Amino acid sequence: MTKLFSIPVLILSVLIFFSASCKKDEGKLPNIAFKTGGIYTSTDTPVSRGAVVTMGITASKAEDKDVLKTFDASRVYDGGAPESFFSETLSGSNEDNYNKDITITTRNMAGTEKYTFTVVNKDGLKNSVRLTLTVN
Repeated sequence: MTKLFSIPVLILSVLIFFSASCKKDEGKLPNIAFKTGGIYTSTDTPVSRGAVVTMGITASKAEDKDVLKTFDASRVYDGGAPESFFSETLSGSNEDNYNKDITITTRNMAGTEKYTFTVVNKDGLKNSVRLTLTVN
């Protein structure tokens, strides 16, 4: 009788041990934020035609094993289709923390320019920041 009782207890103990030692992937989005202050534009803002605008981002992994893999910058003119204008595959120390400054010159015509900056981690999870420049 004690052998019959011992086997289920042993199996249950092994299951509890493995479930406690296995770390679940929580699926956290990578971190990304605009740089602010000084030379940086970080919010929706009106600008003049041909204005030089600097936008910067900082990004970091949100989980130890889910390193950053790619960065992409895209824009949309006047509600059109998105166009990627800068992409980078991240490696080395950039997989943990990434910083990028992008300087653009607005078009010489009135309209909107929407910018999206996106990081993707090892699990394929994406996070983005966006801003709109209204060119007068």
